[in-house]
Amino acid sequence: MFTSSRQFKTSSKSFSKGHSKGNKSSSSFSKDSGVQKRRHESSRSRRPGTASTSMTADTIMSNTSTIITLVVGAEQRLFAAHEDVLRSSSFFANALRNGYMDPTTKRIALPDEEPEIFSSVLEFLYKGDYFPRLVHNKRRNSYELEPTPEEDSAAAESTVYHRSVEGDLLKDTVIYCAAERYGLTELKKIALRKQGLQSGIQCSTILASARYAYANTPDSDSKLRAHYLALIIRSRSTFKRSGTMQLEMYNGGSQLFFDLFVALSNHVDDISSAS
Repeated sequence: MFTSSRQFKTSSKSFSKGHSKGNKSSSSFSKDSGVQKRRHESSRSRRPGTASTSMTADTIMSNTSTIITLVVGAEQRLFAAHEDVLRSSSFFANALRNGYMDPTTKRIALPDEEPEIFSSVLEFLYKGDYFPRLVHNKRRNSYELEPTPEEDSAAAESTVYHRSVEGDLLKDTVIYCAAERYGLTELKKIALRKQGLQSGIQCSTILASARYAYANTPDSDSKLRAHYLALIIRSRSTFKRSGTMQLEMYNGGSQLFFDLFVALSNHVDDISSAS
């Protein structure tokens, strides 16, 4: 989970006073896990602290399948990947099979995707995980995120700026929803496990991320939604003092809050039964 309820400051809207808004998540696409083609970017096209990375030539030469160019985001950032790698995604397999790309340039357009998120998706397709990787602690028999060098701390940020909400979202939640679109079940499992290890996330970011999760997953996919319901219930001492939570519930417009009411009712019923 994000953090235990006893660690929360009830007088603050943030779970941790150490959480900083100054650095945003940068591209987590490692140098040997995929290709990002660079093009000129204006000063307002990227948030402070982000970085662009590219794949080494050795990795490109190790695969002889056709190179597909992917045009990502409103700024049309260019990525490249091998066709046989992309075909492991049902979304891209369908796109390639049905000609949803420019046959001359072999391009696929993803105008609504965030480049940072697609970078992590592409890294997963090549390496089976995305930065920071999930590692198993044998001594504790638990999973944790790998330690990151100081120079990579920006890339390891837990939140990402998303244009659709004009604010920060939990990066693993956005990756989970991207995995849902692209038909990558294993990536969904990894993203779900990783966001359960995050801490120091502001109330406003959690609520915005929960709304995003509800808007970008089908009703049949309950795991991510259940994660947020459980998180809010465990952290109720903080959320009941949150002006953001009050405003969100007042505005409504989401299945989230009815589900939360049901979950809280079930929680009270369980306590009553135990008594």
